[in-house]
Amino acid sequence: MVGDRQGWLRCLLAGAVFVVGMTGTTLPTPLYPLYQEKFGFSELTVTVVYAVYAFGVIGVLLLAGNASDTVGRRPTLLWGLGFAGASAVCFLSADGLAWLYAGRLLSGLSAGLFTGAATAYVMDLAPPGGQSRATLVATAANMGGLGCGPLLAGLLAEYAPEPLLLPFAVHLAMVAVSVVVLLRLPETVRDPRPLSAVRPQRPALPAQVRPVFVPAAIASFAGFALFGVFTSVSPAFLARFLHVDNHAVSGLVVALAFFSSTVGQLAVGRLGVPRSLPLGCVVLFAGLAFLAGALSAELLVLVVLAAVVGGVGQGLSFRAALSAVAAAAPVEQRAAVISTLFVVAYTGISIPVIGVGLLAGPLGLEQAGLVFTGCMLLLVTSAAVYLQRRPVRMEVA
Repeated sequence: MVGDRQGWLRCLLAGAVFVVGMTGTTLPTPLYPLYQEKFGFSELTVTVVYAVYAFGVIGVLLLAGNASDTVGRRPTLLWGLGFAGASAVCFLSADGLAWLYAGRLLSGLSAGLFTGAATAYVMDLAPPGGQSRATLVATAANMGGLGCGPLLAGLLAEYAPEPLLLPFAVHLAMVAVSVVVLLRLPETVRDPRPLSAVRPQRPALPAQVRPVFVPAAIASFAGFALFGVFTSVSPAFLARFLHVDNHAVSGLVVALAFFSSTVGQLAVGRLGVPRSLPLGCVVLFAGLAFLAGALSAELLVLVVLAAVVGGVGQGLSFRAALSAVAAAAPVEQRAAVISTLFVVAYTGISIPVIGVGLLAGPLGLEQAGLVFTGCMLLLVTSAAVYLQRRPVRMEVA
């Protein structure tokens, strides 16, 4: 029992570090309208600034997705915290658009190192037989951290001085504390090798993972695409069309999507992976439908419903996807396989967002959003049909 308590304490501390790492990646979300006002750039620029982050994530996952399997979990996460701190410094120094690009790129590098390594680390630290709970801790830390970013920045921007400085100063302090915590946790990779052993990798999967990977990847792409739109252009939509100028409210609406994702994840343990993946697609469909209604009717209540319902759907599908893929992967390749799943997910969070930015100029933000929701509705429907015909036959471990 003592060993179990110590194991869960370490698991939760690693999860807390995960939260801090991911918080920084969404911290600028409610601040984009302020940056637009200060630097005078368009919606397309907002989406490109946001997508630079996703490209940084994908680059790291492809070039060093197996880094924590090779050099160890702690060194990889320490580098991730270093990039997070450097990103905060860029935003603290921002006097032009170049600083925003640099800050988002560094944030993407941090997230790219964290996604696979921190997920695997939380699972490694859990006591024997605790993989299901550890998976929940990892996915909840991921989504919870993403939700904390806009909520923290929105509150500080609305009710504290220096809205473009204080959020990043606070996060920099959180990163420093996380470094101390991480240094007190044990390494879980038994035979770490030097950094020179890390090699770029293509998105390749062991044969036993491939049958579960396709439906998992489809569901992850769709869910992250919805989150991409919420975290890039929803603050501008709320301010311009719904006249919501309160940064705390804007941040809360975005945070609701991520927090609702955690609620969806909680249901997977009871429902099981085979039901959670297709059900997640159905709920995602409903969330996208609410988003289309919000864009058409310009109603705040529909935006909130889109965030909550879409978040639950993403949580159902994402935890089920991660559970299936992680359980099917060999232990020594777990972080690399998880990283491959995140490559697909972050492709979903970047390319559709840039598409919305490109269409916002000629069509307007509302029409661009409707085109996006139409495309995602088709994708989610296709995923649900695929899963109905070829269901994943694996329960949460």
